[in-house]
Amino acid sequence: MVRVSTRDEILRVAAEQFAHFGYKGTSLQDIAAGVGCSKATLLYHFASKDTILAELVEAAARELGELVARLEPLDAAAAQEAAIDGFVDLVLRYRQEAALIYGGMPQFLQEPAFADLLPHFDALCAAFAARSTDPDECVAAKVLLSGIVTVVIDEDLEPTDLRATLVGVARRALIHPHDKD
Repeated sequence: MVRVSTRDEILRVAAEQFAHFGYKGTSLQDIAAGVGCSKATLLYHFASKDTILAELVEAAARELGELVARLEPLDAAAAQEAAIDGFVDLVLRYRQEAALIYGGMPQFLQEPAFADLLPHFDALCAAFAARSTDPDECVAAKVLLSGIVTVVIDEDLEPTDLRATLVGVARRALIHPHDKD
């Protein structure tokens, strides 16, 4: 049997509890009790609840930054297409992390550990809107981004089936017929 480190077990239990009770509804004591360790042991491995959350979403946040960097040099139409594909792939790959981030988005973006995410979300939203400054296009992009996350979190379809559907819906919603020519 493979022994799981206390640190890994803390992360596993925290992810489960954050998903079930929400970030705000989960205390360090709750996590420690779920792991079967003391709060002091938990604090030995992680300085705070924010630190645990930051580690849980680190890979997803890094890949979001990489996606945004890939979009920067593209023209508006190419950036939109790449943003749709890239975001759907990212959210499907990091379903649990997306649920954690999305569930506590307003609070997380105010935390110093997540300060880098806001510009990434803004850049992704701009790419979804094909860099339009039209308020209707920006709202549509935000609705689609939120909708994609919501569906991925709640839907039990296989990722390949769900990917095709989500990409198709996003393209139909965002890419106007006159833009395809």
